[in-house]
Amino acid sequence: MVTGSARRRPVFAIVVAVLAWIATVTGAVGVAAHFSGLSWRPAVLAASVAPYAMAVAVLGAVAFAVQRRWIGAGVALAVVAAALATQAPLYVGGADAGGGRQVVVMQANLLFDGADPAAFVELVRAREVEVLTVNEVTVGAVEALGRAGLDRLLPYRYVSPARTAAGTGIWSRYPLSDTVEYDGYVLNQLSATAAIPDVGPVSVYAFHPIPPVLDAGVWADELARLRAVLGRAPADRPVLVGGDFNATYDHRQFRTLASGRFRDAAEQAGAGHLVTYPTDKRWPPLVGIDHILVAGGHAARVETVPLPGSDHRGLAAHIRLVRPDL
Repeated sequence: MVTGSARRRPVFAIVVAVLAWIATVTGAVGVAAHFSGLSWRPAVLAASVAPYAMAVAVLGAVAFAVQRRWIGAGVALAVVAAALATQAPLYVGGADAGGGRQVVVMQANLLFDGADPAAFVELVRAREVEVLTVNEVTVGAVEALGRAGLDRLLPYRYVSPARTAAGTGIWSRYPLSDTVEYDGYVLNQLSATAAIPDVGPVSVYAFHPIPPVLDAGVWADELARLRAVLGRAPADRPVLVGGDFNATYDHRQFRTLASGRFRDAAEQAGAGHLVTYPTDKRWPPLVGIDHILVAGGHAARVETVPLPGSDHRGLAAHIRLVRPDL
C-alpha cells in the first residue's frame, strides 16, 4: 500500500529538480549577459543585474547536491565557477608599484537640485577631496554649492550646468586649463587639465552617457565614442575619469571603455562591488553605475560615500599618480 506522503515525495523531488535547473539556467544567463556586449535593451538590462542572476546558480548546485543529482550538480557548479571568474577581478585588485603622489578624487551625481549643498560640501571637506567630477548639476546647484563653500575648498572649476540631467562639472583644488566640452552627446561631457603639484599636468574627464533604459543603442554608441575620446588623451601624463556611466562592471561596453591604459579604480583597489544606485527607494542600492577610471596611476582605496538628497551614492578614491618622467 502506497501512502499519500510516499506519493508526494516523488512529486516534491521533481519540483525541486525543476527549480534547481531554473536556478542553474538563470545563473548561466547572468554569465552570458556579462560577456554578450549586445546593445539590445533586454540584454543590457540583464547585464545590469548579472551578479544577482549568477548567484542564483549556487541554489541550484545545493539543491542538486541534496538530491544527489550529480550531473545537475556538476552543471550548476560549472556555472558557479564561470560566475566567480567574471567577478573575481573586482576583489583581487592589481599590483601597486608604489611611489607617486596621492590625490583624493570624488565622483558624485547630485540629482539636479536634490543633493543637500551643505552636507555635500562638508563631505568634500572631510574627505579632503582635490579633484571632483559631478553629474546632473544645475545653475542653481552651482550657486548653492558656492554659497555652501565649495569654491573655497576647490577654487577652480569648469562647469556646463543645465536645467535637466545634462549638467556636468569639474571642480579642482588646482588650476584648470585646456577645457573642452564634447559635442554630439545627449548629456554634457567635459575635460580639463589640472596642474597638480609634484605630478604636473593631469587630464581630467567628467562623463555622463545616456541611460540605456532610454535608448540602449544610443547608450552603446556614446560609450564607444567616449572610449575614442579617451584614446586621444595625452599619453605623456596621468588621466582621471569620473562619471555616472549608466553602466556596471558587467556591461562589456564599460569594460571595453576601462581597458588599454585605463583601469577602473574599484577594480584596481580590489574594492569589490560598489553599488551606487538607487538610494531613494525602500530597498538598498543595487547597481554600481558610478565609476572612476585611472591611467598613469593606481587606486589604493575606493569606497562609496553618502550624498544626502541624491538618488546616488558617490565614490571617493585615493589614487597615486606618477609623473611620467619618474
